[in-house]
Amino acid sequence: MSLWVRETSFYKSFFRLTLMIALQNVITLGVNLSDNLMLGGYSEPALSGVALANQIQFILHMLVMGAAEGLVILSSRNWGAKNMEAIKKSASIGMRIALLVSIVMWMIVFLFPHACMSLFTNETRVIAEGAQYLRIICFSYVFFAITNVLLATLRSVEIVRIGFIVSLSTLIINVCLNYVLIYGHLGFPKMGVSGSATATLVARIIETVIVITFIKRFDRRLMLKLKDFFRIDKELFRQFLRIGSPILMANALWACAMGAQSAILGHMGESAIAANSVATTVFQLVTVITYASASATAVIIGKTIGEGHVSKIITYSKTMQMLYVAIGLMTGVVLFITKDYVTGLYSISADAKTLAVQFMTVLSITVVGTAYQMPALTGIVRSGGDTKFVLYNDFIFMWLVVLPASTICAFVLDLSPLLTFICLKCDQILKCFVAIVKVNRFKWIRTFNTDSRPADSQETMAT
Repeated sequence: MSLWVRETSFYKSFFRLTLMIALQNVITLGVNLSDNLMLGGYSEPALSGVALANQIQFILHMLVMGAAEGLVILSSRNWGAKNMEAIKKSASIGMRIALLVSIVMWMIVFLFPHACMSLFTNETRVIAEGAQYLRIICFSYVFFAITNVLLATLRSVEIVRIGFIVSLSTLIINVCLNYVLIYGHLGFPKMGVSGSATATLVARIIETVIVITFIKRFDRRLMLKLKDFFRIDKELFRQFLRIGSPILMANALWACAMGAQSAILGHMGESAIAANSVATTVFQLVTVITYASASATAVIIGKTIGEGHVSKIITYSKTMQMLYVAIGLMTGVVLFITKDYVTGLYSISADAKTLAVQFMTVLSITVVGTAYQMPALTGIVRSGGDTKFVLYNDFIFMWLVVLPASTICAFVLDLSPLLTFICLKCDQILKCFVAIVKVNRFKWIRTFNTDSRPADSQETMAT
């Protein structure tokens, strides 16, 4: 069987979805980059405090995205089957879960901001700046959840341009408000990290309004109504939990693991915190195409199964793996070439800049592994129906290998931040070996109407 798909429609769909989602992601990350650059020029404790506070936002992000990914898997299959009512019911379930998560997170952060920051560092100035940021930014959590569930619902039926428009508006609003509120321009008070948080909160509210307006006034495909979110199908809810709960658990474990990684580096000093913030932000910016390819894969695989063309998925997955490797190599080159230029944009200490360059050098290598294994596992395997595998895989690598080894490196062996960082990122290469075997055995293709049993033949897969 050929490694390359010969259908022009496949490439058009894959690259169109990937490009639009990548543009949305790059603009979204541009918001974080603008925060980092402006706060980096304000003070290093402010930059470090907000960077660690955003780890809590990252936990919320992963949990909301867990609900959204479960929604996309179900809805994209129903989109292939042209079952619009099931898509609306799935959106209702995803929205309820995301809102529950965001409200719980808001309560915890609002009531215990200093305690939340103390989980990541013992630097007093960093904790104070981060807590000040959290008291305001936590009010954006509910708006963030609503927007992302609605965008995921639209993405599952291949409506992706609105996500780009929303992200662009958020970037413009956030940058303009950051300029006037952080430094006190145009007659506004100088608010520092509070100004950054206020800018982001306003941007989140406006993006929610834009998405709702689009759905109400311009969408003619889904035609979602408010009443749709008050309906729930018990059988579909059970199916959503069966498919989505492993994704939620995997994302929660991953988010906590990222927080633990930041905590490990956070206890190695302000320079390590600032360097990690710079390196991670730039890494996220240059890997938008990788994460977009995973999202595009989920829609294509789900839709193809829903259409009943499951036999095509073997060729699709082989072609996608080749595309992932090409994306990873290009991303690694870009990250390596730009690392020295990027650090010059930040007003941080010389030690922090040196560490940031070293961290980005490591990432320029491990990103090749990330670009392959992440979309292969979360895009192909997970959207194919085997949602539990990623949960088990992440738990073993992150919680039984990476974090224990990194903790020993940092606190027992007292190794440098660079060596500790290498240990923290080694799983991105190790997971590739697992991904190659898992994807190419093709036992991850599941049909939900057959009790999620793996399809052993084309005939079974097409049921």
